Amino acid sequence: MTRLTDIISPEWLLHHLDDPDVIIIDCRFTLGQPEAGFKAYQQQHLPGAFHLDLEKDLSGPITDHGGRHPLPNPQKIAKTFENMGIDEQKHVIAYDDQQGAMAARLWWLLQYLGHSKVSILDGGWSKWIELGYPTTTIQPEAKPTTFTPHLHQELLAEMEEIRQKLHHPDTILVDSRDERRYRGEYEPMDPIAGHIPGARNYFWQEVLQKQGEWKKTSELEKHFQALPKDKEIIVYCGSGVTATPNFLALKQAGYKRVKLYAGSWSDWISYPDNPIAKGEENG
Repeated sequence: MTRLTDIISPEWLLHHLDDPDVIIIDCRFTLGQPEAGFKAYQQQHLPGAFHLDLEKDLSGPITDHGGRHPLPNPQKIAKTFENMGIDEQKHVIAYDDQQGAMAARLWWLLQYLGHSKVSILDGGWSKWIELGYPTTTIQPEAKPTTFTPHLHQELLAEMEEIRQKLHHPDTILVDSRDERRYRGEYEPMDPIAGHIPGARNYFWQEVLQKQGEWKKTSELEKHFQALPKDKEIIVYCGSGVTATPNFLALKQAGYKRVKLYAGSWSDWISYPDNPIAKGEENG
């Protein structure tokens, strides 16, 4: 199967529902309502779609550090992928109903594990329903295979690296949370408000159109135009989930040196000595 773009249309998927090399993953998950995503999947989902849960499957156990949604153990998530029939020949299509945030988490994880054949369904579940495309309650039977992870460490930033690169002229930190959380005026999820010193604010939902589809490449280039393309960009959010749409959008816009600080703000503040900033930062 030929390499597709990172964002695929509902029309394309409609015509490939029966393609044996396509595996669809329902990533619906509602923060604060951990059972809601799977319940929604049980009630209705795309034909042939499996379900992966943000906290049970796409995250590891919470410890003192690592944030609210630590990365899963690579071997454990690889086994999950194997059991769903994902191998190097399969093209994974991820969707959610959270404007792409959960689907982008799976997209990033697969990229990190060395599986580049992964795309996000443009517009997600809501667009699929709006178009009147088919759904089902039937859960598919998997055909287990072999998934061999090849970690791409260049996509990941750890806390110590962030600390070392604070205000480094070659590195730009991008905070993906909404502006009130970035400025430290409001913090609904974590015990401490603010942002990592020097970070610039690019709210992740701004990479989407008002209807929920992803912006075109030219629009994303304009959106990020203040960020030099020769710099290293490290994106973060509250727990490493909603930063992944920004990661994907930056790659779409032509940025080559992009990393995810997976632990993000909830990891950063777990170290008492780490500095905290509030208010606006100069660009």
